[in-house]
Amino acid sequence: MESKLETIQCHFTWDLESSKSTLFHLQDNLEDIGTKEGYFWLGHIYNLQGFIQYQLDKVEDAQNFFSRATEAFRQVRNTVSDEGPWLAVNYGNLAWFHYELGELAESKAYLSKLDSLTNEYPPPFEDELHPEIYAEKAWTLMKFGKDKQTQAVYYFNRAIRMQPDIVEWQTSHVLALVNAYKHSNAGMDVDILEKMRIAKRHDPENLYLAALYLAACAQRGTKIQDEARELARRVLRKPVSSYSGIKPLLMLYRMHFSVHEAIDLIEEALERHPNERYLKWCAAICYRRKIFFQKDSPLEQSVIDRAISLCEEVISLYPHSSLKMKITLANIYSNLNEKAKSDQMYKELLHSDLDLEEKQMLYNYYAKHLHFSQKDFDMSIKYYMKSAEIPQPSLYREDSIEKLKKISARHRNQREIQAFLLNLNQ
Repeated sequence: MESKLETIQCHFTWDLESSKSTLFHLQDNLEDIGTKEGYFWLGHIYNLQGFIQYQLDKVEDAQNFFSRATEAFRQVRNTVSDEGPWLAVNYGNLAWFHYELGELAESKAYLSKLDSLTNEYPPPFEDELHPEIYAEKAWTLMKFGKDKQTQAVYYFNRAIRMQPDIVEWQTSHVLALVNAYKHSNAGMDVDILEKMRIAKRHDPENLYLAALYLAACAQRGTKIQDEARELARRVLRKPVSSYSGIKPLLMLYRMHFSVHEAIDLIEEALERHPNERYLKWCAAICYRRKIFFQKDSPLEQSVIDRAISLCEEVISLYPHSSLKMKITLANIYSNLNEKAKSDQMYKELLHSDLDLEEKQMLYNYYAKHLHFSQKDFDMSIKYYMKSAEIPQPSLYREDSIEKLKKISARHRNQREIQAFLLNLNQ
């Protein structure tokens, strides 16, 4: 039976095992997408949430999400039959879920349902998966960071080649391409920009894509101010979602207008939706930028109070995925010369229960704090080393290594640092 399970396509066989902190981030990210009735990806969201809950040992929640996924696929597809190939991954998940719980009869029942689906809805081409499976696999991989983006592009390509008429697949394929380029050293080329333009024309209500397209045009020197302000009006009228377009639009405002205008925009959004945690998170990011980068005039006390209040709210609203916001708050206190508060926050974080990815990030930020705020250069080096020696590939590890290389060129312990760096490569 296990050999049969190993051959099916679902979250349990897609190599999605992740750290606990990553799972908590994903859980919150999926919740922030929103689950409005009829939303095209609703079944995919619930399927992934079910897998995440199972990985977090929340068995009852996992089963609930898998059941909601089944119902969501049936509602969203709105077809005459309740069954269809879009349920294949969901049935695979349920077969694995019951097998892991030792409920073998239930597992066999879902394997039987899966066989019936496969026989009734075979893929268009021999030796291929059904395009619905390729599309769900691609969408899922998009949620798992930069290492999975190229795979996501590949699987969307396979799905679209067999079934080219689904607009949402076309749009997500382009978003995966943008993500892949964003995480590569190569800049976005003209071909990707043209694909974004075409996808935007075919999916005019996708304001997330529209905001990314405007940002890409602005990067190439195109004047986008009028279009951006018009897009902002449309985004504000949309239901709140991490895919409403507000996040890339705020980034565009900060880079090409001003932080002040970005703050005005997010505050207007919060006036309309005062209890939305995702908007509070976006606002906290904007205020952080203002506090850290406003050098030409003193900060108003109301701005400082608002920034601190937002950070504290976000920390409470994202209790399992707010480490970076806690670091932000500690750095805000440091920037405001409230060193005791900043040091106390860092001390508490250093003694908290973190996984290796979180420690790596924390050590990197703390090394910067020690260097620039405390002027404790030796301890700063120690924490850059602690961050770098955690083998998990990340921007924080890369940054720590680069900082150590620069420091070694002028530090009295040059040989010790260079020996450390040499050992990292062995």
